[in-house]
Amino acid sequence: MNRPFILLSLIALSTLLFVSCGSKKNVVYFQDAGNFETIVEESHFVPKFKVDDEVSIFVSTLNPEASAPFNLYRGGSNLSSLGGSVSSSQREQVNYLIDQDGTIDFPVIGKLKIVGLSSDELRNLLIEKLSDYLKDPIINIRLNNFTVSILGEVSRPGTYQVNGEQITLLEAIGLAGDLTIKGKRDNILVIRNFDGTFVHNRIDLTSKEAMKSPVYYLTQNDVVYIEPNKSAITSSSLDNRATIAISIASVLITSSVLILTRNN
Repeated sequence: MNRPFILLSLIALSTLLFVSCGSKKNVVYFQDAGNFETIVEESHFVPKFKVDDEVSIFVSTLNPEASAPFNLYRGGSNLSSLGGSVSSSQREQVNYLIDQDGTIDFPVIGKLKIVGLSSDELRNLLIEKLSDYLKDPIINIRLNNFTVSILGEVSRPGTYQVNGEQITLLEAIGLAGDLTIKGKRDNILVIRNFDGTFVHNRIDLTSKEAMKSPVYYLTQNDVVYIEPNKSAITSSSLDNRATIAISIASVLITSSVLILTRNN
């Protein structure tokens, strides 16, 4: 009865050793960062508008009637056309879609090229353009389609809506529930679309230098892909072979037990 059990033990031990081949250096983030070490950003990240962005722009002044023509609402050209009986919660503001030329069609002013501008730059441009019509306008600008897609070896792959104007790669990975133990941390791929041109960038999250990467701050519609590490690839290819080996071992053990039982 000892031989079947020895055979089973050897198979189990081999499988365990084969699968458990990960190491700390492949899993830990920012391994070269020291205690109380300060990393200063070499350049401040400022998000820019891209083609196909949906932008919300709301213009207000102390005189609502004066600023009304510069705000578009669904079902009416502006606030005044909807009538004073309609509450703000019932009005749906129309977003501006940046066309392939990088422009939007703004009320009264006409075509404005805003692609490549930041929110502050667009605000200053609008204040300049509206100076002939409004006094001290307050302009609120918001990007409404800021999403990032996290794919591959994360706990919850998918596309995530971003609240605000910026998000770091670490924050995006946090939304997806962090990398799995099988995710390759030193070769993360960020795919960025610059108005129809796709640029691929690699970043190593095991190094503190990742924070200096041009893709550490993500932009709208970025795609992040975490590829499986060697352990994941090995274990995946091992699954089928392990299943066959265990089945064969079970047959051999059963046969051995039956033979030994008959002999006894």
